[in-house]
Amino acid sequence: MNEFPEFIKELFEEVEGKNEKQQVSIFTLSTCMWCKKCKAYLKDRNVKYKYIDVDSITADQKSQILQFLRENYKPDRIAYPFLVCDDKFVVGYDPNKYEELIKPEGN
Repeated sequence: MNEFPEFIKELFEEVEGKNEKQQVSIFTLSTCMWCKKCKAYLKDRNVKYKYIDVDSITADQKSQILQFLRENYKPDRIAYPFLVCDDKFVVGYDPNKYEELIKPEGN
């Protein structure tokens, strides 16, 4: 599993949830409708997750994060929300893919 470097860990905001079996992290934009839907999806399912609104950090921090995501996950493109669940990722809002990745509480 890819471990986030310290400079990314320091930027994460944590959202509590009872389902904490997996490491769920999302990179979002604070104004993005799809990012808000992604956060609501996780909250509705009581998933503990961390997020960074990349539009609320410095340009330098943002470019470091983008470089890390490209090097470690090799996505075709970067789009938001960018969800990382353990060592798998989903680019963009895709509840069907989230359903496959995120185990429901109790499993």
